[in-house]
Amino acid sequence: MDIIKDTDVTTANAVTAATADDAVGAADTAVAADMIADTVADAADAATADAADSDAAADAAGCAACGGRTTARGDDERRSLRNRLSRIEGQIRGIIGMIDRDAYCNDILIQSAAVSAAMNAFNRQLVASHIRHCIVREIRAGDDAVIDELIDTLGKLMK
Repeated sequence: MDIIKDTDVTTANAVTAATADDAVGAADTAVAADMIADTVADAADAATADAADSDAAADAAGCAACGGRTTARGDDERRSLRNRLSRIEGQIRGIIGMIDRDAYCNDILIQSAAVSAAMNAFNRQLVASHIRHCIVREIRAGDDAVIDELIDTLGKLMK
């Protein structure tokens, strides 16, 4: 239900942002929002089905890109992060559909701004978790180098 509520808010914001003079653009935005809701529901179903397989493989192999370091996440945190990404994926697909239908540029830009805001919210959630768990754990273990890693990461996020 949270996915539907968030999508309805996105739809309301997108439609409100469209001007009265641009009824066609508002219609395209509403159609895109409906597509987003459908895509999000499909993505959530697929994500749930694939979650067990990909999680098991990642746990077994570790992350080669990060030197084998992993972060154990609780089911609630994992679900929350995956839901955010699924919604973002749906928004991106909606934007692609808008481009395919030659939607009004301003409507596409509004949806693009919504995607950026959603990615920022995802990053904030992940950084907060990283600080609370990973950074604190490493500092308590005597590894102060993790602070420099965090500073570098925050610099990349704030570009």
